[in-house]
Amino acid sequence: MTLSVHRKTRPFPPKGFFPCEAAGLRWMGAATAQGGPRVCKVIDVDEGHLDIEKITPASPTAEAARAFGHQLAHMHDAGAPSWGAAPAGYTGESYFGPLQDPVPMPTGVWKDVQDYFADARLLPMVRLGMRRGVLDDMDLDHAQKICDNLDTLLGPASDDTPSRVHGDLWNGNLMWTKDHGTTQAVLIDPAAHGGHREEDLAMLDLFGVPFQDEILAGYNEVHPLAAGYERRYTLWQLYPIAGHCVFFGGGYVDEFRAMCSRLLSDARFGL
Repeated sequence: MTLSVHRKTRPFPPKGFFPCEAAGLRWMGAATAQGGPRVCKVIDVDEGHLDIEKITPASPTAEAARAFGHQLAHMHDAGAPSWGAAPAGYTGESYFGPLQDPVPMPTGVWKDVQDYFADARLLPMVRLGMRRGVLDDMDLDHAQKICDNLDTLLGPASDDTPSRVHGDLWNGNLMWTKDHGTTQAVLIDPAAHGGHREEDLAMLDLFGVPFQDEILAGYNEVHPLAAGYERRYTLWQLYPIAGHCVFFGGGYVDEFRAMCSRLLSDARFGL
């Protein structure tokens, strides 16, 4: 069957931007054989463009959402070699953010989830926000205090092992389509890496997603989440909201600061 093609391109993309995304799609797609979700197929890629299959959208259903919860858990369980690992088959700079303004996303090997979250995610993004003039020294101080209290804030989630995560799983990167009359989820536009399974679930929660309760129910049927996972959404959402400060400024700065205050209060009172 010949696939319809959607081409992603932009003037002067950062080096490795499209190859990195292609590697992420293929890495996630490799988990389909283990029960993972459908992932948009890569047709062609080079430094200047990425050709992927064109997905015909459909409306989600509760049944498809629950099935996606199962599939997402299986993809996460396919694992990654380390905290912060780049997608298999890719070496170079990874990226997070919109097509017109992607920023570097550190990849490598971190010994535990605490160091990964602090040194590969939150602190680099806050420092970038400072360089762009939207965040300040106080924001960095608050971010550092949160990182200093990650043992408390993570609780039982710190015992998990690195998952194969999408990395930017907001509602816009979760498409729905019909295949032989059955609605199914399709993943697009990843910032794939070795991370924590709760990252993707927190991203789904950040801007809302249809049938979120069904997705979570399906997920928990395959891989029960550590107690208190919904309380930790704010922690995992801090990195993408810091990113939104970098990309868009405005009200996201106030939101970031309010989230920091809540997390520091949680740390002070031990959740």
